Amino acid sequence: MSEGRIRTDQPHTARIWNYWLGGKDYYEVDRQAGEQIRALHPGIGEYARADREFLKHAVTHLVTECGIRQFLDIGTGLPTADNTHEVAQRLAPESRIVYVDNDPIVLAHAEALLASSPEGRTDYLEEDLRNVDTILEQAGKCLDLTRPVALILLGVVIFVEDDTEAHGIVRRLMDALPAGSHLVLSHTITRPDMPDVDAAVEFWNAHGTPKLTQRTPEAVTGFFDGLELLPPGVVSCNRWHPARVGGELPDEVAMFGGVARKR
Repeated sequence: MSEGRIRTDQPHTARIWNYWLGGKDYYEVDRQAGEQIRALHPGIGEYARADREFLKHAVTHLVTECGIRQFLDIGTGLPTADNTHEVAQRLAPESRIVYVDNDPIVLAHAEALLASSPEGRTDYLEEDLRNVDTILEQAGKCLDLTRPVALILLGVVIFVEDDTEAHGIVRRLMDALPAGSHLVLSHTITRPDMPDVDAAVEFWNAHGTPKLTQRTPEAVTGFFDGLELLPPGVVSCNRWHPARVGGELPDEVAMFGGVARKR
């Protein structure tokens, strides 16, 4: 049923992201849009790689340093290398992961997200980020929501245009999780010294789906209000690496992220 809902005549963010990551789950319309966006902002492909590296580093840190064994990954996107369950269960096979997405493209590939280790468990929910109560109710069938959970929101809050609604969604999700839980969030930013990013976003919103919203680094930091930010704070995703000591930092990308603990 999901395949009938997939539009192949219009570029789609999940498929373009897959194209930039070197995957195979995209159509010609996505490749063309991806190249047009790359022409406007040549470094755009680095965003996808930076966001994926951020996920890997964050999950690794949460498992090895924070003892997290449960993950609620909303806005999963198309499966690629080092998905949340692969990183977590490689380190702690008993880890449990619930993926959430409302994209029929992702649903069609959900089987790849359910290949759990024997000791752990993975589940997939087809649900919209805005339906917080339903997500929590269904996720609770796989996760123990009385124990710490890592809530992962990578590049998904950008699809909620209204600031009040976006912050409310994140707050409601974190409010439902116990102390010791963590928030992992990334978001496309807008900043005066990155005008080509704005041009790429404008092109996307005129031609692609779904539409996305940029926010300033300060606004992205606001999603972590009331939580304890882990070092190095909210930074360019390719600079979030708690094991990095000294050395020259890579150039920033306009995808910022952070990890924070609920006290």
